Amino acid sequence: MKLKWARVWSILKYMEREKPQKVKRGMFLVATPQLTDPDFRQTVVLICEHGSGGSLGLVVNRRTEQHITEVLPKATGLHEKAGFVYTGGPVQKGSLLILHRLGWEVPESRSIFDGVCLGGDLDFLEDSFPRDEGEGLVRVYMGYAGWAPGQLQFELSSGSWLVLPAQMRMVFARDPLQVWPTILRAQGGAYALYATMPPDPSLN
Repeated sequence: MKLKWARVWSILKYMEREKPQKVKRGMFLVATPQLTDPDFRQTVVLICEHGSGGSLGLVVNRRTEQHITEVLPKATGLHEKAGFVYTGGPVQKGSLLILHRLGWEVPESRSIFDGVCLGGDLDFLEDSFPRDEGEGLVRVYMGYAGWAPGQLQFELSSGSWLVLPAQMRMVFARDPLQVWPTILRAQGGAYALYATMPPDPSLN
């Protein structure tokens, strides 16, 4: 199996050189085999800000066992919709960030893509969030992923990330463990084989 994975890695490195790497708000960073950092291995990161000052994103596929009632006990309007809290990244793990899609503007929120927004007035968000099942989407994250100027570009040049347009159904997927392999399988070729790779390939 080690030989097979080594072959996959070499193919992916070639494919990544051929694909344009354009990062902007509303894109996914999808971890590749070269990325072995435990904070980001087999993760999918939604880029929420990217510019000359650096980049900020949220890991969308790492759910914790902590319920929103434990971190926002007074935000009862979000409890049923948000469910469990997600680990957004290794930076400022004590900070909370809320990603949502309501269909109308939330004051002080930041548009990310396709009506998905970050942050905003918490009181307004709680009071205006639809109670009906199937309406409104929300995720609560603790911490975020951050890159200093030039840092992300270096990681891209080394083949650590695959850059793809973000998908709402992946951001708010019911089973976060399937997000990363689903995206990889959709790319076909060597990526589809890579999607079957265990978290620790040395154990296979």
